[in-house]
Amino acid sequence: MTVTVRSATRHDIQDVAEVLALAFYDDPVMQWMVPDDERRMTALRRLYIRDLRFHHLSAGEVDMAYGDDGLLGGVAAWNRPGHWHPSTWQSLRSLPAVLWALGGRIRAGAQIDGMLTEAHPRERHWYLESIGTDPQVRGGGFGKALLGKGLARCDEARMPAYLESSKEANIEYYERFGFAVQRELAVPDGGPILYAMWRTPQ
Repeated sequence: MTVTVRSATRHDIQDVAEVLALAFYDDPVMQWMVPDDERRMTALRRLYIRDLRFHHLSAGEVDMAYGDDGLLGGVAAWNRPGHWHPSTWQSLRSLPAVLWALGGRIRAGAQIDGMLTEAHPRERHWYLESIGTDPQVRGGGFGKALLGKGLARCDEARMPAYLESSKEANIEYYERFGFAVQRELAVPDGGPILYAMWRTPQ
């Protein structure tokens, strides 16, 4: 299969959010943050729409991967150096969407955000905040194409890259692209483990 990658625009927000919600529906962190299986998909859509609208599209690059059939199969959201965290104004503007999506789990979301912010490296880098593929096309080369484009951007600028993997099984996959585990991050109150991974430019 030939996979084509292009940059997203604001017109693509709904489609991008749908793919990311599908990709992260069974993610350990998302399951812990939104334990209700029936609510999780709706909550994830709302959270990704918020992230795209108020942060990713202005703070970096959002790449979309399409298959031969022209259907969107995967998405990667990168934040450029110095813009990995939303500003106070962006956070305030997006707060209603977060409250709607998480409801009584807002404290859990704040705990995760605080932990990730505290652990985030301060050295300038590109931050791969989210990468995911529609489960129906997983294994079709969408992730490889997305990482290839994003990491070429990093290497051209001689910039490191950083991500947090929420699945231990994905560590080996990211290692193939030059990432290495820096540390383990334990979500508070008995939540899952995330793996902070760093890649030097190549």
